[in-house]
Amino acid sequence: KTPKLITEEMVKQMEPGSVLVDVAIDQGGCIETTYPTTHADPIFIKHDVVHYAVANIPGAVPRTSTLALTNVTLPYAVRIANKGWKQALIDEEPLRKGANILEGKVVFKGVADAFDLPYTPAEEVLGI
Repeated sequence: KTPKLITEEMVKQMEPGSVLVDVAIDQGGCIETTYPTTHADPIFIKHDVVHYAVANIPGAVPRTSTLALTNVTLPYAVRIANKGWKQALIDEEPLRKGANILEGKVVFKGVADAFDLPYTPAEEVLGI
């Protein structure tokens, strides 16, 4: 669950016609005044502010979003394939930061906190 970073009071203070896009709506949203919308009916207005809260925003442009995601993630997949997952995480800090669970231990603090589980730094699990 995401924290509510924009409160309803903040929305009320915005200029009429302002636009909010809640890119975290898939995880519960980060704006107090949003609720999930759809590609077919993507916006609503509250306190004279336009809200866009479509879950899976990339679904509006599936081919383009797939190409973009592939171009960004493929180099990491190649590194994992060449080095093995453990060595790749040891060598590549961005991969390590993306891990949630390693060897049965929760290594992402946000996940540990959200589920009230013990947190272990990835570096400790990997021995680095």
